[in-house]
This record gives sequence, C-alpha cells and structure tokens, in this order.
Amino acid sequence: MMRQRTTRLWALGHGVFAVAVVLIGFPIQEENVRIIREKTEARLREIVASARGAMGLVVVDLVSGERLAINENLTFPQGSAIKIPILMEVYKQAHEGRFRLTDRRRVQKTSLVGGSGILKEFGDGMSELSIYDLCVLMIVLSDNTATNMLIDLVGMENVNRTMASLGLVRTRLQRRMIDAAASARGAENLSTPAEAARLMEILYRGEFISREVCEAILAILKKPKRTALSSGLPSDVVLASKPGGIPGVSTEWAIVYLKERPYVLVVMENYGIGEEASTAFRDISRTVYDYFWRLGRATRYGTYVDPTLLR
Repeated sequence: MMRQRTTRLWALGHGVFAVAVVLIGFPIQEENVRIIREKTEARLREIVASARGAMGLVVVDLVSGERLAINENLTFPQGSAIKIPILMEVYKQAHEGRFRLTDRRRVQKTSLVGGSGILKEFGDGMSELSIYDLCVLMIVLSDNTATNMLIDLVGMENVNRTMASLGLVRTRLQRRMIDAAASARGAENLSTPAEAARLMEILYRGEFISREVCEAILAILKKPKRTALSSGLPSDVVLASKPGGIPGVSTEWAIVYLKERPYVLVVMENYGIGEEASTAFRDISRTVYDYFWRLGRATRYGTYVDPTLLR
C-alpha cells in the first residue's frame, strides 16, 4: 500500500499565503485547498473591516501549529478575559504549596463589588467558599467579587510576573474588577490577540507548570457558558474559553476542541458600538469552524467521509 505524508503551512495574515507539501504516493489537490484558504481569509477580513470598532484576531491550528492573524499585535483592554491569567496564578501558587485549593475564604461585605456574578448578593460574613469554588465562580459566572478575592490572595504583580516569564509581556493585570477610577487613570487590564492566543496554546500543550495543572485549568474553562464564539459553533463542540466585555470592549480567548482539527481562536475589539461585536464574533467563529471542519474531515480530494461508516 502506498503511503502519504502531508505537511500544511497556513500563513494567513497580512495577505500572505504559503503551502508546503511533502508527498509520498498520491498527491493532494494543493491548488484547491489554497482556494478555500483564500476564501476563508477574505471572509474574515471582510468581517473585521465591517466592524466600526478596531478589531484583531488570531487563529492557531493546533495540529500543524500554523497561524492566521489580523491586527494581532494591537493592544486591547480585556474585560473579564484577564481572569484566565488570574486563574493560572492561583493554580501556580497552589502547586507551590502556598495554599490548597480546598482552603476556604469567608465572603465579607468589604469584598463585595457589582457587575457580573452572584456573590454580591451574599450576606456579610455568612458564607465560606473554597478557593477552587471561587475559581469556578470567576470563570463560569464571571463573578467579580470572587475575582477580587483571588487577586487579593495571589497578588497582582505575581500575575504579571508569571505572564512575563511566559514571554507575555503585554498581558497585564493592572486593576481589580469594577474599579472605574483606576480605569479612568489608564490602569487597564490589557493583552494582544497574539499573546492571548499563545497563552491558550501553552495551556493546550501542557506547557504551564505541568500537563496535570494545565488540564485542571482547562477543565474549569470548559465548563458550559454561552459566549459569542460558542454561538457560531454546533452545540456538541467543546469550548474552553473566557469572554470579556466592558463598555466599548469585547474579547474572547478560546480553544475549540473540534474533533477533526482543534484550534485556538482569539478575537478582540475596542471602540465598539452597541451589539455589533457579538454578531461579528459569531460570524468569525462560524467562518473559522467551517474552514477547520473541512480541513479535518475531507479526503485529499475534498470529499467528506462519515466517520461512522469507517467503524
């Protein structure tokens, strides 16, 4: 039986495309695949161009490692997406033995802040929650009180030092949640599409502390939540993600566990107007999903084979 090995290089972004194919045996239809890539990039650029805000995105093919990028190095405020670096710092310090995830913290009135979440409705000093539970509330309900309690626990500068140690020097936690005065002073929580995508790839590949720690972090990020990117996916596709939104800003960092071809998708916008970002994020998500589904499912001749028929 003849064997085939194929290596694909997807270097979309700034209008550059390249494909490297190494073949042993039957050829793939390189030119046909290039057409599909060009149409995918054109559609994504159309969506980004139609947004009235400034928008950037990065896609990482987790099979080949190749990337697609539009405005990847622009800096954006992050809203609640910055809670992923906070979650990572919690798990780092727990791994170092500074505390246990089962340790409990009392919810005090002095910690309560508004915005998203449920802890703001709790009575003063009437409840205790484990650090793990605070992490779940921070990610799944985007609970701002839980987030501030965790920031106080691990220290803002420690979060930034950990990000810098990963080479993510523009990913910065600079204020607690619901601190309008700090935001007005310019103390905003920041990142870029490139750095956020790299962070998600680090987690996927188990390169932060250990594979076990990364899987524990991802397990929380996979807990079901409705987001703009998930609205562009079939309901059975697993997503590890955290969206963020503050006035004028929308962000989402995600790993899409498409069985045929997993990928990272990060989208950010600022200077946004109304609900336009939600529609744009959904359309971007659907466009990228369609591309990877075809890339992962098709034979070398572009036909789709039902996997259930191969069992």
